Amino acid sequence: MSRDQDPDQPVSPAEFFGREIQRRRELMGLTQAKLGEQIVMSPQMIAHFEAARRKPRLDDAKRLDQALCSDGFFFRMRRALDDRRFADHFATAVELEQLATVIKCFAPSLVPGLLQTEDYAKAVFRAGAVNPTGRDVEKLVANRLERAKILDGQGGPCMWALLDEHVLRRPVGGPATMARQLRHIAGLIRRGRVRTHVVPFSAGAHALLESMLVLMCFADAPPVAYVEGVQTGRVLDDPAVVDKCSSAYDLALGDALSAEDSLALIEEVADTYDRDC
Repeated sequence: MSRDQDPDQPVSPAEFFGREIQRRRELMGLTQAKLGEQIVMSPQMIAHFEAARRKPRLDDAKRLDQALCSDGFFFRMRRALDDRRFADHFATAVELEQLATVIKCFAPSLVPGLLQTEDYAKAVFRAGAVNPTGRDVEKLVANRLERAKILDGQGGPCMWALLDEHVLRRPVGGPATMARQLRHIAGLIRRGRVRTHVVPFSAGAHALLESMLVLMCFADAPPVAYVEGVQTGRVLDDPAVVDKCSSAYDLALGDALSAEDSLALIEEVADTYDRDC
């Protein structure tokens, strides 16, 4: 991020795309003019891309990948800019989680989207709409389940889930839905797919009380953070801000139960929901 960019301002997908072009170009020691020569484009157009005033065509994105040795990153990211399945504030985060090698999330009240079951996700989306239609909810749920496929097999990111105990105790969708949801998380834990810790009520105040948080690390790019509120979200890429987010995550993790005790609590609460069915 350049020094004149405000880290407190939301980053749109197009802005993130432009910043990555600039960052990778500068890492390779290229001016806008030199990069333009390599991909047969004017330096003015490169400037437009980096400032998020223009979006490159897919062919342009392929040439950027070749010139900047980015292994298809810009082509995939450019396609995501036209992906209307997700809200604008979330589209960049979705693309980044597909590229991440490590994902660390903190959830204060809801199961993280990547870990949600179909029934749980349906209950969440129905609760978030005034007049939800079956078709709209089904589309949203399908998109969420498609995202979760990065956890299939062993080739996806290493994932950490830090859950406030509220996540376990809030009966989203009712006892049967919650029992299946918690057993789904327990299954992911037992398969070694997600390392999970629960911050118990007894911990009192902790460093992440005020917000959900996702931290993402990459093989060939700096880490980023993502925070979200009602109808808004921000990808944070300023190194100082990301470092503070990471420190807050570590502090909250220090207040959490061990992995073994967290799994035991998750399964204990699932048993309670089963008895309530």
